[in-house]
Amino acid sequence: MANEADFIGKLISDNQKDEAFKQLLELYQVRLYWHIRKLVVTHENADDVMQNTFIRIYKSLPNFSQQSSLYTWMHKIAYNESLRFLEQNQNKNHISIDDVNRKYLDNLIEDSFFEGNELQLKLQSILSELPEKQRQIFNMKYYDDLKFREIADILGIKEGTLKTSYYNSVKHIEMNISNIELLPVKEV
Repeated sequence: MANEADFIGKLISDNQKDEAFKQLLELYQVRLYWHIRKLVVTHENADDVMQNTFIRIYKSLPNFSQQSSLYTWMHKIAYNESLRFLEQNQNKNHISIDDVNRKYLDNLIEDSFFEGNELQLKLQSILSELPEKQRQIFNMKYYDDLKFREIADILGIKEGTLKTSYYNSVKHIEMNISNIELLPVKEV
């Protein structure tokens, strides 16, 4: 974005807010959708979280302190909304977060919106085995192509710790990708 400060000014301006917010949606909706989708896995869940994310962004814009980029700030809101969704599902079903992740992976295999191949499913399977925070760091770096500094801002973790976690994830994936066997996709 050429001049983020001007754009933010429009977002918090009473007479320009709605038009600027439409522009914000056009600019960032797809990127945030895929970030959310990696966390909550299914299309339906991602749509729900996405809606909550943009409602929270809209309501929170007047409080945006501009200590990070607009995208990093929105990414953090999307991340927190995704975690809130996962925690609610975990609490609702009284199951562990690992069981929730396995359930989502099973749903991904059967998801008609999933257009990936077997290698992508294997990657998701390996990622579901990683600790929650390590998986999130990997997703933000690998899929969202965020800089370590941006991830550190979003997660509130030191950059060196993030790098270690990311490279440990990569090493784990490389060592295990050929050993994963997927359950066959159920015929509908």
